[in-house]
Amino acid sequence: MSNNEDTDNHSPNNHINETVEKLAHEYDPEPRARALQSLLIEEGLLSTDAVDAVVSTYETEIGPLNGAKVVARAWTDPDYKQRLLNNGIDAIAELDIEINEDVMEITALENTPDTHNIIVCTLCSCYPWAVLGLPPTWYKSPEYRSRVVREPRELLREEFDVDLDDSIEINVWDSTSELRYMVLPQQPPGTDDLSEDELVEHVTRNAMIGVDRLA
Repeated sequence: MSNNEDTDNHSPNNHINETVEKLAHEYDPEPRARALQSLLIEEGLLSTDAVDAVVSTYETEIGPLNGAKVVARAWTDPDYKQRLLNNGIDAIAELDIEINEDVMEITALENTPDTHNIIVCTLCSCYPWAVLGLPPTWYKSPEYRSRVVREPRELLREEFDVDLDDSIEINVWDSTSELRYMVLPQQPPGTDDLSEDELVEHVTRNAMIGVDRLA
């Protein structure tokens, strides 16, 4: 082994790669992410200020607020709703929401009195960050990712207090790195007279994932 190779084996990058490989075998992705973040900060490759800035941006400037604006517009503008269902990316862009079209497409799934949609990523945690913000911890958990596919009705009832009638068909949609989904929930009853801005406050992140039903 050359001196360079010996030196490379002890480089920060090799250290990180070894740690990532080790952590990849652990069960819960959240501790892995926290450990990786700590390691990057320890090695001087990432600052806590940078992490805080990203989290703050997604929580206060992006977050589920963008998605709520999309839903409220769809509830009040039938033509926009149709454009959203036909071409999610273009319709979302109409509201000046930035999405990298080179790496992502978004399909909007409409809930109806007879149909309920739920999104998941069975492989990892693909999620439409630009419209829904940071994914909740449970969305990334192996329990949710596996159970929602096998028994969505039972999962909704037991974990999210959503008890759907047996007559309502449940569709589960598996997100990928190229194609992600958001649910267009039904408008809550008694909100027909509200303005678009007022309706935004009635839209929840969970409803846009499909684990809540507003109507």
